[in-house]
Amino acid sequence: MLDRYPDLDPDEGEVLTEELVVTDDVLVKAFALGPGAELSPHEHGDSTNVFHVLDGDATVIQGDSEEIVSAPGVVLHERGVVHGARNETDETVVLTASLCPLP
Repeated sequence: MLDRYPDLDPDEGEVLTEELVVTDDVLVKAFALGPGAELSPHEHGDSTNVFHVLDGDATVIQGDSEEIVSAPGVVLHERGVVHGARNETDETVVLTASLCPLP
């Protein structure tokens, strides 16, 4: 089967993750955020990170800014920029994060 989209069903406050693609130079990981859940702000000093919001409305954190990004949405996080996401809704938010190159 070619489709790697996961079936993730998080509880309130829970973040579920699954690695979708892992190669020598790229990682694509899925995150499902239950209502009230947060993907804590962090940074990758040597890698670019791209969020693809696939379902729901994610509050995306980038540096000192926050913005609601609705599916379908794409957010670029340059190397070394602090980023994260929160689910401030009553529905599940699903996003992928692509990291390249791998540190």
